[in-house]
Amino acid sequence: MTTGTASTTAVMARTWEVSPRPEPVLPTAAPLDQVVKFQAPEVVFGPDSLAEAGYSAARLGARRPFVVTDPGIVEAGWVDELLRLLRAEGLAPVLWTDVTPNPKDHEVRRAYERYVEAEADVIVAIGGGSCMDAAKGVAVLSGNGGDILDYAGIDQIARPIPPMLMIPSTSGTGADVSQFCIVTDTDRRVKLTIMGRALVPDVSITDPRLLTTMPEALNAATGLDALTHGIESYVSLAHNPLADGHAMTSVALVCRHLRSTITEPGAMEHRTMMAQASLQAGLAFTNAILGATHAMSHQVGGLLDAPHGVVNGVLLPHVIRYNARSVPERFVGLARAAGLPVDGVPGDVAAEMLADHVRRLADDVGVPRGLRDLGVTDTDLDTLSVTTLDDACLTTNPRPASRAEIHALFREAL
Repeated sequence: MTTGTASTTAVMARTWEVSPRPEPVLPTAAPLDQVVKFQAPEVVFGPDSLAEAGYSAARLGARRPFVVTDPGIVEAGWVDELLRLLRAEGLAPVLWTDVTPNPKDHEVRRAYERYVEAEADVIVAIGGGSCMDAAKGVAVLSGNGGDILDYAGIDQIARPIPPMLMIPSTSGTGADVSQFCIVTDTDRRVKLTIMGRALVPDVSITDPRLLTTMPEALNAATGLDALTHGIESYVSLAHNPLADGHAMTSVALVCRHLRSTITEPGAMEHRTMMAQASLQAGLAFTNAILGATHAMSHQVGGLLDAPHGVVNGVLLPHVIRYNARSVPERFVGLARAAGLPVDGVPGDVAAEMLADHVRRLADDVGVPRGLRDLGVTDTDLDTLSVTTLDDACLTTNPRPASRAEIHALFREAL
């Protein structure tokens, strides 16, 4: 107990030394009569915070922790470091590495079978959003049985699930703090959204060192995912003042630091700020939910196994323009957080400025300008438009969207 507390203090001290604090970005004030519920795990943040993993897992009751990751994280060396930390606490970790991008239903099933066979307990994920979603899928099945596809939708998880410890290696998915689990239904070629309070992890450990081994394309994609989380949660029908602050800060941090992580890949200041952007964007969207960009992006990912953050980067400017017709005033604060000069500018103009700014950022980090470059064809649009309507993220989009309107947005983004 003493060792864990001491090392936590040391990590916090190092964090304040290395990570410059961003300029505050203030959200709109809340109505005095508004009641807000805010969900979050225990968060450990800062350089070398991976050192807390063994202590945290043991504190959650682990004896045989089930470590979910992928071959890229193994090759980068982070899994070996994690396993050493777990074993140093007297734990006997069980390793599962068969996870691919956009985790598949059959991968979750196989991982769960191994979890049961090994008599594992606490679930630990280290990697990107795919690893964390797969780990959450195992947790759902462990506590509730059945098939992972049975739990699509909101609050379908009835029984308790094992404790979860999440360690992100990318700067954007927010899965380490969110109540979301995204799994691909491989028969139907669609992504399913599983959402519920039970899926918020118990502990999230964000060590910016892990971001330095991301491929440049993944760095760009996950950064744009974080930006999308911040923007969509701020204009969501479920937005609230506690989530708003996290959303606006994440937008500011991505717009200031994402380019620099590509031009100065070894600069820890920018990595740390992007790690913070990912964390705060995750806290925002798990409490305010998302919108049409994610509802549409999930379907492209399910159909074509396309990289989620890249699809978001293509779609987001189009959805900003679409949503600005319903909540133009919300885009003024977002544009200001992005660093745009919008004092005295009408909301619809600020939204157009923000949409253009997002597209320039996507250009700068190498994201294609259209979905056609990712393999989407004209004949896919009808299917994508129909499956988007079933995505839970669409329910909190600030402007209602019919099948025809979704189809038109996909057409614009081609």
